[in-house]
Amino acid sequence: MTLDRSLIVVEDDAGFARTLKRSFERRDYEVVLAASIEDVRKVLEERSFGYAVVDLKLGGASGLACVELLHTHDPEMLIVVLTGFASISTAVEAIKLGACHYLAKPSNTDDIEAAFNKAAGNAEVALDSRPTSIKTLEWERIHQTLIETDFNISEAARRLGMHRRTLARKLEKRPVK
Repeated sequence: MTLDRSLIVVEDDAGFARTLKRSFERRDYEVVLAASIEDVRKVLEERSFGYAVVDLKLGGASGLACVELLHTHDPEMLIVVLTGFASISTAVEAIKLGACHYLAKPSNTDDIEAAFNKAAGNAEVALDSRPTSIKTLEWERIHQTLIETDFNISEAARRLGMHRRTLARKLEKRPVK
């Protein structure tokens, strides 16, 4: 585990970002906030970090590109991805791109710091024998298609073979954050 207690928080929700910043600063981290991948690029020109917390959805952009940028800049950086709706596909992609952990919101500082400490993985984790529900599989497919279409609802509906209004109603019931 890295001893560098510098942290970059990439979060477009300013209130949540400030809360994380204050909480990590109380734990002796040096914290820098960034609201977009462009902000991250600018900050990385000046310095590096030991840790990163990245929101999966940054406005209209994907946090996965930010994970890739951070990991390319420093492969030793421990990166945790936060998301309002976790899916298997985005979790797999985040890990493949360099994240050490993936957490669903709401997550607090304790959860994130624990994720940094579990970066190596654990082969002893119990396997869950409960099958995935049809609704969960459907939502994961919708979420993956939204990511592939840069959250274009009309194009996602076309690829999913459903009417745009049907997809919009499903998203109103379970918004992507």
